[in-house]
Amino acid sequence: MQLTGRAESAVRPARPADAPAIAHVQLVTWRTAYRSLLPTEVLDTWDETAAAESWTQAITSPPTPGHGLLVATEGPEQVGYLAYGPAELAEDETSSPEGPTTEVAALVVEPRWGRRGHGSRLLAAAVDLLLPTGVRRLQQWVPETDEVTAGFLESAGWAADGWARTLDTGTSTIREHRWHVLLDPTQETDA
Repeated sequence: MQLTGRAESAVRPARPADAPAIAHVQLVTWRTAYRSLLPTEVLDTWDETAAAESWTQAITSPPTPGHGLLVATEGPEQVGYLAYGPAELAEDETSSPEGPTTEVAALVVEPRWGRRGHGSRLLAAAVDLLLPTGVRRLQQWVPETDEVTAGFLESAGWAADGWARTLDTGTSTIREHRWHVLLDPTQETDA
């Protein structure tokens, strides 16, 4: 099933055979975009085979029916992915009054394939899949130093919602801000 795009650029649900390519896109992107955020030993000792096995598990046995993984393709290449699942709320946070929230756990496009619309197609496909399930809000945590992702989300109509968290990497901390967008059940995306 192809969800969006032309024959040369498309988005579709991930298949088990995509797992090695997804792991490779993750490795290349993290080494490029997060070199200053993540510990060097994590990036330099990345086990691409183990990552591929984890992605295979996510594809074949998602933790809940609300979890999913989409891949962006250009020709025969898998060039990006979007992983989503039910949003985790902070202890002192209540559910969104607009309706159920899904969290974008990862929206990744390998840098050499950037600025070709793959991120936009991934988001549009996620909205197309999630709106019929009743989801009314998407959220994603973004490192505060990741201006590229923040700028992309802002251009897509997202905004920071005021929540922040700090992650401990073992050798440093990463401060993240949560971005969100409300989904309009009457909207139609360009498929």
